[in-house]
Amino acid sequence: MTRKILIVDDTQVDRAHLERIVSEAGHQPLLAENGATALERARRDQPDLILMDINMPEVDGFAATRMLKADESTRNIPVVFVSGKNQKADMAWGQMLGARGYVTKPYSREQILAQLA
Repeated sequence: MTRKILIVDDTQVDRAHLERIVSEAGHQPLLAENGATALERARRDQPDLILMDINMPEVDGFAATRMLKADESTRNIPVVFVSGKNQKADMAWGQMLGARGYVTKPYSREQILAQLA
């Protein structure tokens, strides 16, 4: 079953890498380069899952996730953080915000595929 996966990362290389993994797994990638764009895309396209970076300009991943979870139309979309922030406090904060998972960069293809399952 093809699912829509929203990939949110301000780094073009990271977006492209995740896009390739998602596409090769048979899913439809949707792209956003920051949290503000991610909110718009999530409301409009209703993805099945969001892969969210944390460190981004304008609206970071934590703030974007807070807004997604506060919005009736997007609150049930699962969020998985994909971030270079690998401190236990960051992971705990992500969990408190309602994230379904947390993958640290650098990640393997298998780690991303496990989150898509």
